[in-house]
Amino acid sequence: MAESHPPLRSYGRLKTRAIKPRQAALMETLLPSLRPPAEPFDPRALTPAGAEAWLEIGFGGGEHMAAQAARRPDVLILGAEPFQNGVASALRHIDEAGLANVRVHDGDARDLMARLPDACLARIFVLFPDPWPKTRHNKRRIVQAETVAEFARLLKPGGALRFASDWADYVDWSLLRLTADPAFRWTAERADDWRTPPADHITTRYEEKRLGDCAPVFLDFVRT
Repeated sequence: MAESHPPLRSYGRLKTRAIKPRQAALMETLLPSLRPPAEPFDPRALTPAGAEAWLEIGFGGGEHMAAQAARRPDVLILGAEPFQNGVASALRHIDEAGLANVRVHDGDARDLMARLPDACLARIFVLFPDPWPKTRHNKRRIVQAETVAEFARLLKPGGALRFASDWADYVDWSLLRLTADPAFRWTAERADDWRTPPADHITTRYEEKRLGDCAPVFLDFVRT
């Protein structure tokens, strides 16, 4: 029997600096109550008002996730982030805002997605993921044909997928793979549709740093 191998990591370091004492305490006290079930589950069963569920893949410091959750208390937002400092930061935002509609998976998003049923999500966000800019590392990018197929499986018909990046090559890479899947329709009709942040977008401190090689590009897709 062929030996199975785990998927390549789509993220870099798990920790870069010491976590501040308050955030470290939240990792011990708050995080356990926010983790989604370890077994297969339907996120719609966890929504406060039974409305819908969203997923943010790689939420960074949690600013966008927390702000979206505050705007829509009727929506359950699942967030996945393996970077420990980012998880600690997100917990602070969640705690300060008193948010009850967020669940945090402190690990690989693909592990979380595998536990979710078909057509259970209304929105997926993949915002400024690790670009893996070196050609030999491109295979580590989170957007691959197989993950696009998983996005399609998880989104209900009419559901929305948003990808954003400030690396031109990653934008081209993702656009090619998303438009190649017939399950997705790109909504852009003019250049401003991808050059201008969408009306409901929340700009984060990471985005403002402009660490990439181009202005931020926003690609919005609909699940057909």
